Amino acid sequence: MTLNAIESAAVERAAAAPMLARTEAWVAINSGTRNLAGLSTVAGALADAFAALPGDLVLAEPAPVETVTADGRVESIEHGRHLHLTVRPEAPVQILLTGHMDTVYPADHPFQQGRWLDDGRWNAPGAADMKGGLSLMLAALEAVEASPAARRIGYEVLVNSDEETGSFSSAALIAEAARGKLAALTYEPALPDGTLAGARGGTGNFSLVVHGRSAHAGRNPEEGRNAVVAAADLALRLAAAKEPGLAVNPARIEGGGPNNVVPDLAILRVNFRPKDAEAIARAAAAIEQAVATVSAAHDVAIETHGSFNRPPKPLDPGAEKLFALVKRAGADLGQPIAWKATGGVCDGNNIAACGVPVVDTMGVRGGAIHSPQEFLIPESLGERAALSALAILRLAEGGLA
Repeated sequence: MTLNAIESAAVERAAAAPMLARTEAWVAINSGTRNLAGLSTVAGALADAFAALPGDLVLAEPAPVETVTADGRVESIEHGRHLHLTVRPEAPVQILLTGHMDTVYPADHPFQQGRWLDDGRWNAPGAADMKGGLSLMLAALEAVEASPAARRIGYEVLVNSDEETGSFSSAALIAEAARGKLAALTYEPALPDGTLAGARGGTGNFSLVVHGRSAHAGRNPEEGRNAVVAAADLALRLAAAKEPGLAVNPARIEGGGPNNVVPDLAILRVNFRPKDAEAIARAAAAIEQAVATVSAAHDVAIETHGSFNRPPKPLDPGAEKLFALVKRAGADLGQPIAWKATGGVCDGNNIAACGVPVVDTMGVRGGAIHSPQEFLIPESLGERAALSALAILRLAEGGLA
């Protein structure tokens, strides 16, 4: 299939947008998930840029979120506001585009500035994940808005401030924005060769708070109930629940104190990666059984906090149609598109759980994300902006029918 005149004009316009300059400006602002001042600054910069699009743009307040502290207390934690843009909600075709403004690099992290590598890649914090993706998303939408086909398509853009920590303060906003959408595009980075993430597993994070009883480690240890030992027993029992389709990672035990005191408090942090809904059920049963067994065996009280906050994302028939549309668009642009399953998770999981087909790696080509070696391949900005613009136009013309 060749591009028609409308598609050619949109593709050309998208690829020519000043995406690298925008990305450099946004990367220069530290926006680690807990850096509220930085998130406020970058949210303002993004709002100024996305205001070039028509529609209703707001910076939405985050929903309340609680966390378990190192001393076992449950506290509220603050998050940044989320950018939410609604354009032509009355149009016959409705899609959702999502991304995130937060990064994994806090304000005191040593990785704060970008540098050009000898091979032409740009090594910069959040460049691939995902400020480059936000830049090309905007370029694609600006190209669509300049097209006569724009009137046929409406969309919502949601750029949240907490994706890197699970999207707890934006999950409800994502679900509401996904309601009634034909399809969704999310701008996580693709692999360096352009391969997309296909099916994804899910994830669940839990904090198990163990309350024991303190005692003198020499005079009367038998009167104590060692919370650290109980937490270690919990960790071993949960690790034993690992099986094909369910990864289990007891990641940290917090608690304890002086060597001469039987510790009365410990917290086990554990992550589960279920492949499907059945694996979630097995994981939930393993948690319940381990808590009951350890509570009785060690005479301790255990509180369970957490949830499976990102459901698995299978490649169902709707998703397969959307991937095929993106693949055809890529072929028409000379960009081979392939995809493969991954154990990673993102907001695409939450969107798919709403019954909306989603391709969630529409961002730049890059790699080494979540590390000081993170890099963006700069020529991919134009390539992937063109891909998005073409995919959106074909969705507008009924490409999933």
